[in-house]
Order: sequence, then structure tokens, then C-alpha cells
Amino acid sequence: MRILLAEDEPELARWLVQALAQSGLQVDWLNDGRLVLPALRGTRYDALVLDLGLPGREGPEVLEGLRDAGQQLPVLILTARDSLMGRVHLLRAGADDFLAKPFELAELEARLLALVRRARGTEAPRFACGPLVWDPLSQQLLLRHQPMKLTAREHALLRALVQHSGQPMSKRDLLERVFADEADVQPEAVEVLVHRLRKRLEGSGVRIATLRGLGYVLEPDAEAAAAPPAADDPAAP
Repeated sequence: MRILLAEDEPELARWLVQALAQSGLQVDWLNDGRLVLPALRGTRYDALVLDLGLPGREGPEVLEGLRDAGQQLPVLILTARDSLMGRVHLLRAGADDFLAKPFELAELEARLLALVRRARGTEAPRFACGPLVWDPLSQQLLLRHQPMKLTAREHALLRALVQHSGQPMSKRDLLERVFADEADVQPEAVEVLVHRLRKRLEGSGVRIATLRGLGYVLEPDAEAAAAPPAADDPAAP
């Protein structure tokens, strides 16, 4: 998942970026409220973690502007202000959840996962597409209950697709998630990874489809799922 973090405390923000990355979440950090809406227009995010006391434009104003613009992105509020009236006001303005400072990382991760699941209309404890499952707790991609053996980049790309199962992802989206720390990477690199993953997923019951003009989408492959697994299939029992 890709998260936008709007937080003006540098030490806390750097810690969150590093800690959430270890759990497979990609975090982009902004320290000024005026930068949030432009960032959301330019990049596809799964959730926004929003501090209330931002410079430039405070959190409540950012939230109201986001909802006025029609943005339905899940928003988790980080706050040291924990009054009942404050929470009621923010809920009415469009906040989805709150977390009071100081907080535990595990609770932040759990709340983010719950927000994204609800936004996608499912309460499933894991992200799944047919027999393919991404388990955020074990950080594994499981195919028919067996861990897949993938390179780091294959893992990152397939994880992004299964987290957005049924939704097309452009080459740019995938490029930013898989090669976030690398410059001058061409879109063809995504094509190469997709080609390799398609070979790995042959006959598995799930496939990567191309939607012209939109990108790639992970979807169940009913025809393959109906066929028995090959004898040399690593996912075969």
C-alpha cells in the first residue's frame, strides 16, 4: 500500500517512514498542509495519515478541502488533541479514524489496514485474489497456501497488484511502488516483471490482465482454476 503522511515533526515522520516500510507500506512524507491536495492529485494513494497541527494549512482545513474536492481517500487523523467535540467535528468533516499521540506502531498499521479494507468494501483479514493471498502479518504472498519464491521486485509488484485486486494500475503507479528508490528507471522494467510474473502464475487460477489505456489488473482466472494443478506445480499439494 502507498500512504501519504502529512506530519510536521521530522523525527516522528522519519521513524514512521522507515518502520512502515519494513511492513511493506510505501510512505511519502509532507511537512506542510498546503502540499497535501497537490500530492493527492498527482499520485494514487491508499490512505492519508494527517496530523492536525500542520504549518501552512492546518489538518482540519486540509480535511475539509479534500472532501470538498470529492476525494474519498481514507483519512486517519494523528492528534494530541483528544477532546470529544474535536473528534465529532472532524468526523463530520470527513475523518475516518483517529489515533492519539503517543501511539504504538502496531496499532497504526492495524488501523490503516482496516481503513483500506473498509474503503474497498471488504472486511477480509488479508488481501486476496482467487488462490493468491497477501498476508501483511507474515509479509508473504501465498499461492494455494504456499509461500511464493519471488525476487524482491517481483514480490513488490505482485503485492501492489493483489492489494488493488480488480482495480487497474498504470505502469507509472507500479513503477513508483517497485522502483521508489531508483532514478531513471524506464516503464519497460515493469513490462519485464509482469512478463515474468505471468509465467509464474500460469495455471494458478489468477492472472495479470492488460487493460488498454489503463494498465494491469490482477483477476481470478476461472478456466485455470478449474483445471487440476500440474504435477510439477510448486503450489500442488
